[in-house]
Amino acid sequence: MDIITVLQIMIGIIIFVMFLLVLFYLYLIRPRKQKSEESVVQTDYNNGNKQEKKVDNYGRFQGELTQESIFDFMEFDEVIDNMIVRKNKTQYIMVLQCNGVNYDLMSEQEKISVEEGFVQFLNTLRFPIQLYVQSRTLNLKDIVAGYQERVNALNNEINKIDAKIQQAKRAGNNALQEKLYFEKRRKQNVLEYGVDITNYVARLNSNQNILQQRTYVIVSFFVSELGGNLENYSKDEIDNMCFSELYTRCQNISSSLMSSQVSSRILESEELMELLYIAYNRDESEVYQLQKALDAQYDALYSTGKDVLQKRQEKLDQEINIAAIDMATDSILKADKQKQIEDLEKERSKMQSIKDKASQLLDQYEDQLNPRVFELAKENVENTAQIQEEKKIPEKTEPKKVASRGTTTRRVNRTSNQVTSQAETPRRKIVKRNNDIDNEN
Repeated sequence: MDIITVLQIMIGIIIFVMFLLVLFYLYLIRPRKQKSEESVVQTDYNNGNKQEKKVDNYGRFQGELTQESIFDFMEFDEVIDNMIVRKNKTQYIMVLQCNGVNYDLMSEQEKISVEEGFVQFLNTLRFPIQLYVQSRTLNLKDIVAGYQERVNALNNEINKIDAKIQQAKRAGNNALQEKLYFEKRRKQNVLEYGVDITNYVARLNSNQNILQQRTYVIVSFFVSELGGNLENYSKDEIDNMCFSELYTRCQNISSSLMSSQVSSRILESEELMELLYIAYNRDESEVYQLQKALDAQYDALYSTGKDVLQKRQEKLDQEINIAAIDMATDSILKADKQKQIEDLEKERSKMQSIKDKASQLLDQYEDQLNPRVFELAKENVENTAQIQEEKKIPEKTEPKKVASRGTTTRRVNRTSNQVTSQAETPRRKIVKRNNDIDNEN
């Protein structure tokens, strides 16, 4: 046999195998087609039509979604008065959000106290509870927006201080300038710190892998626990009684958890809806947040802007706040000036009291002093008190009293010369008296 004959035989075998494979494939898919055709015919007979119809969405949900089917899937009826209502108002649920403790950073004694407190909490339970842990992607956009508002407010305050500094410069008030410069430096330091914190939190927010775990305590109450004769009560009365019972249980749990240093609080209705929304929409909750939907008024028939009167009222309130801040600042500055004037008056009254006391002392020893010495001492008291008063005069009055101050200085110098020249006379008299005493001896 030559090579050509061998090749022809091999090609024939391959064609025969391929033909067998095609037949086997057709045999496998034939029952599925028959089953689909039977289902189509069954549907057509029920509808009263014998026409065959093709099903485009094979394997998908067929029919119309109703409110009852959605409620059956979600397993709760509504959220009212900080409670989740389930099973046709036969079960009411209230949720406590718990704040964790840094157990790993505690000492051994603190860990033992926390464990004993938790054991005490478990022993005090008289009704069933459930623990639920929910992981959420940490969204810091609201925090960053709040920080940015504070930074903008600090910038506005610094601009106001700059305007006041310019006014103080034009008025020539150096003391006020120093105070304003100090306040400006303080606010600039706070501003720099706020900008750094804002940028740091914004960088954290850009990372989508930050998760936050929240622990909840689920407290349930069944209407059957109220006892019989429920037909005598209305739905509102039943809701109020269930709320009272759940609230009492939650308060007991909260006080018991405090023994293990765990604080808790009852979730409000909007927080409960957010909890359920994230539980049923874990992936979409990162993009479509419930709070943003509520703020955008997606649940309303139509959304409107703020009323013109409300805008004017807000603008008026803002102007009133700014004017009140300016008035308070001016009143503080005026009060500071008044205090300086009062302190100056106190100093003057103090000098006057010292002067009067010195004059009284001189009057007491007038008989023991030389008449000339007594007269000069009186003058010295007057001149000293006057010099001290002139030293206490504020800087603002210096230009007006330059001439009088110069005259006073000359008068003091002249008086001091008289004091030095006249102070020698008593010394000579004392020496002469001593000589006279020696001659008599």
